[in-house]
Amino acid sequence: MVKLKRDLTLLGLVFYGVGIILGAGIYVLVGHATAEAGNAVWMSFVIAAIIASFTGLSYVELSSMYPKDAAEYTFVKTAFKDTTIGFVIGWLTFTMTIIAGAAVALGFGQYLGSLTGISTVAGAAALIILFAILNYAGIKMSSRINIILTSLTILGLLIIIAIGLPHIGSVNYFETPNGFLGIFGAAAIVFFAYLGFDEIVNVSEEAKSAKRNVPKAIIISVIITTIIYILVSLSAVSVVPWQQLGESGTPMALVAEQGVGPSAGLLLGIFALFATASTVLILMIAASRMLFGMAEDKVMPKALLKVGKRKTPYVCILVITVVSLIFVMYTGIKDIALLVDFSAFFVFAMINLSTLVLRFTQPNMKRLFRVPLSIGQVPLLPLLGFMISSYMILNFSISLIWYGIMVMIAGYVFYKFYEAGEKK
Repeated sequence: MVKLKRDLTLLGLVFYGVGIILGAGIYVLVGHATAEAGNAVWMSFVIAAIIASFTGLSYVELSSMYPKDAAEYTFVKTAFKDTTIGFVIGWLTFTMTIIAGAAVALGFGQYLGSLTGISTVAGAAALIILFAILNYAGIKMSSRINIILTSLTILGLLIIIAIGLPHIGSVNYFETPNGFLGIFGAAAIVFFAYLGFDEIVNVSEEAKSAKRNVPKAIIISVIITTIIYILVSLSAVSVVPWQQLGESGTPMALVAEQGVGPSAGLLLGIFALFATASTVLILMIAASRMLFGMAEDKVMPKALLKVGKRKTPYVCILVITVVSLIFVMYTGIKDIALLVDFSAFFVFAMINLSTLVLRFTQPNMKRLFRVPLSIGQVPLLPLLGFMISSYMILNFSISLIWYGIMVMIAGYVFYKFYEAGEKK
């Protein structure tokens, strides 16, 4: 069997997780959330972290049992003992990872264009090609670059925290215009700031001591990002009145400008570049490893299993690069980018359900981590995770749900044609 090189340490995995979770979303989401929760927006981040941890802990338990690339495909296929169901979930995850990467790359292109005048598409395409080369160079090199990009992303947020520190205590941090409903409404908004912890499991086959380090990395990443989010939100409302933050499209830049001066706003724009770049790099790595993992299980063409001298799946990387560039050129990418949110919750529902099923079908299988709080054999947190994810799915528009279903049907048709071809 073709093997990838295990070069990812626990530190590399943690930076991988922190990089994908932080991203550039926090630079915008604080404004939307503050409009709902006011100065109590920090409570929304705490609530969102707790909700995200329900699914996060399911990933931790499952990854301690099956540390493999194409994790969602593996978990669902094993739980339901059905390759077709597993493939459809894997297909959905893979497709949406590429779309998310292309959408974020365009965000990078917009930031770069505002600073240099380069067109958005050209900037996005250049970033994708650069990261394809880096991806091919090896996971160790990619990890090092990601550590640098993520460190710069964190530095940008630490600047916001530092700006706010002298003002801490200047406002009532429980002041909220809409009461608890507003706080919970804002929690639904900032929940998206936690998406990405699931991507850690898709580099399991390149992680050292994967059964131990992947679960640890998920937990540590969520804890680190939660602390950063809380401190950033407290600092933001301490410097700028929540009413102004709620109306701003660039709340972090507004905090920097009011706290230091106009030049600080420009500096935050540069840090947003690093944040978007880090996200694109991680999503491209994750997508290529998903494809490789499914090819390993013989549900994708075996040509995808080709590995270069640097022990990286170069055919998968090439496929991801070409498809990503196509999506970047597609002018309607922002419309289909909403499918990422739908697919995330659909996959989360299936992951939590898989955790529940495996507690009954494989009760004696060794788990290096077991989700706490159970009634009998039923783990309560995955059950809550399943219920919350299902509720979120039902809140999407009917048209968006249909688009998501069409993506899954396309995956089903692809698999059945591929399966029929393999049997000939």
